[in-house]
Amino acid sequence: MSEETAVRKLTAILYGDVAGYSRLTGDDELGTHRSVMDALDFATESITSGGGTVLRYAGDAILAEFSSVVAAVNAAVGIQTELEKRNAGGPAETRVQIRIGVNLGEVLEDRGEIYGDDVNLAARLESAAHPGGICISQTVHDQVVGKIDVGFEDGGEASFKNIAKAVRVYYWQPDPASVKGGRASSRRPATKEKPSIAVLPFDNMSGDPAQEYLADGISEDLITALSKIRSFVVIARNSTFTYKGKAVDAKQIARDLNVRYILEGSVRKAGKRVRITAQLIDASTGHHVWAERYDRELADIFDLQDDMTQTLVGALEPELNAAERELAINKPPENLDAWEIYQRALWYMWTFEKDKVSAAVDLFRRAIEIDPSFASAYAYLSYTHYQHVVMGWVNNPDRWLTEGRAAAKKALQCDDKDAIAYFSAGRIHMMRGEHDKSVAALETSLELNPSFAQSYHGLGMVLALSGRHDEAVGMTEKAIALSPREPMMWAFTVVHAFACILRGDDDDALVWAHKTVQNPNATGYWPYAVLAAASANLGNLDEAGEACQLALQQKPDLTLTFVNKNLPTKHEGGLAHYLEGLRKAGLPE
Repeated sequence: MSEETAVRKLTAILYGDVAGYSRLTGDDELGTHRSVMDALDFATESITSGGGTVLRYAGDAILAEFSSVVAAVNAAVGIQTELEKRNAGGPAETRVQIRIGVNLGEVLEDRGEIYGDDVNLAARLESAAHPGGICISQTVHDQVVGKIDVGFEDGGEASFKNIAKAVRVYYWQPDPASVKGGRASSRRPATKEKPSIAVLPFDNMSGDPAQEYLADGISEDLITALSKIRSFVVIARNSTFTYKGKAVDAKQIARDLNVRYILEGSVRKAGKRVRITAQLIDASTGHHVWAERYDRELADIFDLQDDMTQTLVGALEPELNAAERELAINKPPENLDAWEIYQRALWYMWTFEKDKVSAAVDLFRRAIEIDPSFASAYAYLSYTHYQHVVMGWVNNPDRWLTEGRAAAKKALQCDDKDAIAYFSAGRIHMMRGEHDKSVAALETSLELNPSFAQSYHGLGMVLALSGRHDEAVGMTEKAIALSPREPMMWAFTVVHAFACILRGDDDDALVWAHKTVQNPNATGYWPYAVLAAASANLGNLDEAGEACQLALQQKPDLTLTFVNKNLPTKHEGGLAHYLEGLRKAGLPE
């Protein structure tokens, strides 16, 4: 580029790219090529007739510019509306969908091409768009609002690779029902959009080709285990293993497979030891959401694969859900669909703070109004009722438990394979004194999702109340090991300490009670009550008294009568050692 030929100008930039092109080509190369070319030909006609200029094609991508930003957005909407009509009724696996990004900015023009950061941003916006949809920058939105027939949803600020500053983005895609009637709509379908993930084949770093089976086995087991979790969509092995041995950018893979997250890793074997690394990538930004390294002894290959798969899935699930909640919490409430409302509700629910959990109740109900078949929303609505009772927030626990049982029942009617539904049902059964039903429900939850740390935690608590103390401690240990970054870790450790008290192991209980109160997320009276009981049983009455006072600050009406009634045990006197510790600590009758 020479300074003599280069010219600076302000222009509207449209960048389009076919979603999932590699996948489509793998299914039907010739048919896909023809369909893609037809779509690009139509896009070209729309751009030209709308006053734009196509600058170049790059395989399945197209770059164009407009002197009018309104014309650029109208052309983009026209392209996506027509392609939605063409796709209507056809099989999902053969639909050709284009993502489009539109930006407005100053560019350098030279020899019929345009260059600069604003061109790069248009490409980044395209990759952030939903298949069949449009993503625009705030600069574009400010220019077109009120001047076009459709409205864009505020997606909040987003960071993009090689773009210095965060950019506020806005989304639009056609409503299929409205398109059939010949009219474009600004609303997305009101359904829960589950996050999607692709597990890439792990790299064999051992230097020995014979060890490929180990890396492949870990990858395949992860895909199988993740597929049992209903919270997100997992791409099948046959799709992800096409990338084996290839150096492909994670964002490109995400575009090819139409996924939000990529899980990649490596396996290195040296003697009898194996080192496995794994990292979760948010493909929309290229940022690492989570990364971890695991070292294991290699005794039995199948035991190793089972152990690592359960460990990785247990660690991964809360990270995925945390990332989803972070996306949802930063969006305006009026723009949230059922899935995003559900994620916002989870964010409130896991705080275990009364006002926020109450807000979660309302949000779960909103999600259910939008999607009456949303099993997990019913399930966690049930769980919020458990929270209100176990934390002592309500004066009418029987009503809350009855409503919670009804919500859990509805969740199971919607999906009798939802692990969360059985988990929530199990917690309600426990608070109603139905210990055997609680154990059965939680065990079913773990059969459906063997890496669901919350169900291990719940099972630990009901087993403790059933007098099966050693089993209870084993379950809480499993929960802690499975989800080391769990936002609810304080609840795991406090139930572990509680189980230790009931089996008479006050020394261990005190250690875990201290860990609980040191956790910055710990809330409510539970952490201090357990610390008070363990300290008092060991004769540390000063510490016990201080802890008891802190528990009473959290719940001024806390009494021994309340504790005994609120935690029904299977056998009479099952709380005796715990209650005796609280009595010594000074808790009133």
